[in-house]
Amino acid sequence: MAGEIPDLNATVRTGTGKGAARQARRDHLVPGIVYGGGAEPLPINIKYNELLKRLKAGRFLSTLFNLKVDGQEDVRVICRGVQRDVVKDLPTHVDLMRLRRTSRINLFIPVEFVGEETSPGLKRGGVLTVVRPEVELVVTAGDIPEKLTVDVSALNVGDIVHISDITLPQGTTPTITGRDFVIANISAPSGLRSADNEEEEEAGEE
Repeated sequence: MAGEIPDLNATVRTGTGKGAARQARRDHLVPGIVYGGGAEPLPINIKYNELLKRLKAGRFLSTLFNLKVDGQEDVRVICRGVQRDVVKDLPTHVDLMRLRRTSRINLFIPVEFVGEETSPGLKRGGVLTVVRPEVELVVTAGDIPEKLTVDVSALNVGDIVHISDITLPQGTTPTITGRDFVIANISAPSGLRSADNEEEEEAGEE
């Protein structure tokens, strides 16, 4: 079920307090803390460039990571906060929370579309318009779906795929509740719409 979880590398931060944190920043490291999961808090340092790269990639606060720290067992974590310099807007501290396999978290899961080659709507020249290429779901840390699959092989022009049309893994729910939001639709290109309109007008005149 779960796809490959990206690694986040860190080292144990020796010393505590503002002095150790300032020294870490001088060494081009970002200090942080790992807490939760029934274990003692662990002060860490993350390479500044690696953290900045992760932040620029987006979704940092909703991405599950495999935290690798020398001398420690790998553990799944999710970021619960990034403190930034008020002037430069650069990271100065991170808070990471350990997750048990039964922990419930919010993650963005990508949507994959299959059956496009046999879709009658696409064969007519329709266009698959993807409204949500990924969906934010509440998932269990030990059972994260790699992707959501949508079969469009039977869809025609004008058909719409809602979240209710997708079979979600057991125990997985959308973060948006009470609304059957749109995932994708097959829309007609302008040429096809014009032809359909002309046919309707001719039928009306007859």
